[in-house]
Amino acid sequence: MSTSQRNPIEAVRSLVAVLRDPDDTKQVFRLFEAVAGGVPSAFVKRFERSRKGARLLEDRPEAIAFTRDVARLEALPEGSLGRAYLAFMQKDGLTPDWLVSASESVSARRSDSAEDYVARRLRDTHDLWHVVTGYGGDLLGEAALLAFTYAQSWNPGVGLLASVGLARAEEPDARRLIVDAFARGARAAWLPGIRWEDELGQPLESVRARLRVGPPPTYEPFYAKDLPTGGLTARAA
Repeated sequence: MSTSQRNPIEAVRSLVAVLRDPDDTKQVFRLFEAVAGGVPSAFVKRFERSRKGARLLEDRPEAIAFTRDVARLEALPEGSLGRAYLAFMQKDGLTPDWLVSASESVSARRSDSAEDYVARRLRDTHDLWHVVTGYGGDLLGEAALLAFTYAQSWNPGVGLLASVGLARAEEPDARRLIVDAFARGARAAWLPGIRWEDELGQPLESVRARLRVGPPPTYEPFYAKDLPTGGLTARAA
């Protein structure tokens, strides 16, 4: 079961804060906690039913161990998933700890429960999903990845934010990108159960093909600072 209680009032407050500042990651984690009360039980049960997911729950590898290991990532072949992930992080000056810090500012609990392990696993592989799907770290890319993730997890907090992104999308291309992201997530292999540690050295394109993610979309990144009216736009790159 989830390890915390749903809090509708806090959910509304967090949603309002995210609408005011879409880059406020702390409020995103606060919204997830308030809406879903932690990782949904049905999602954890899917891990238990999945052969790969059950192995992850048994072995408990911590994704942060490889996402922080710059030397290991740099030593991987050019064109590999790991090298593409490192390039993605370095391009925007990101480190894996930025999500850790944001999430732990909301809830610092760390237990041996399956729920907490799954939550950490999803948090620490979030940016890896960006690389695999091809959605950037811009506002529109985040909205699309949320839609993709919702199709994979059915987490109500993720679904709420994806719906907000879709509702605020002003142009047909932006709405199409988000809707297509949900469809891609529904068609793809179940990414939460993937042991990414074993995939880092593989060619990125072969990983995408094997996981049925499909080719990355082509769109022009759009950031929160570019949205004076609060809408999302998309232009063909």
